[in-house]
Amino acid sequence: MMTMRLFCAVVVFAVLAGCASYDGRGLVPGKSTAAEVEGLMGVPAMRVANPDGSGTLYFPRGPYGRHTYAVIVGADGVMRGIEQRLTLENVKKLVRGETTAKQARELFGPPNRIVRAARFPVDVWEYRTLDYQEKRVLWIEFSDDGILRGVIEMHDFESDEPTGASMP
Repeated sequence: MMTMRLFCAVVVFAVLAGCASYDGRGLVPGKSTAAEVEGLMGVPAMRVANPDGSGTLYFPRGPYGRHTYAVIVGADGVMRGIEQRLTLENVKKLVRGETTAKQARELFGPPNRIVRAARFPVDVWEYRTLDYQEKRVLWIEFSDDGILRGVIEMHDFESDEPTGASMP
């Protein structure tokens, strides 16, 4: 039978191992290989090949995590950098009537979910984000031609703890 001390040590190790792979901590730009990236962070949810032979690997940490990490890998298979893409600065890069679905996907990575609007011919992409510890949600609307039609970014009320008097 496993002792309580050993059990706690195993749990702590598992938690630390999970945290280490969450954001790519331990990877070194200019040194770590694509194989090491995948070994630490897992299989990417999306890969984008760039014209220069480099590529971007996307690691969304949703639906409960609020980060998507993009790892840039050179044509030589060596990591160039890692970025957290679900940021307010990136939201500000979206331009209604101009940004394409392809551009948005390459900026943010794959959405947590896509919903077809009931009354309008648009697809709504949802991303859960974090801004200075405030849980937020981002909805991006694309018409059938793949052009951005609307952006809503606000506090994620669904993530709030219940308040008020408890019911008997």
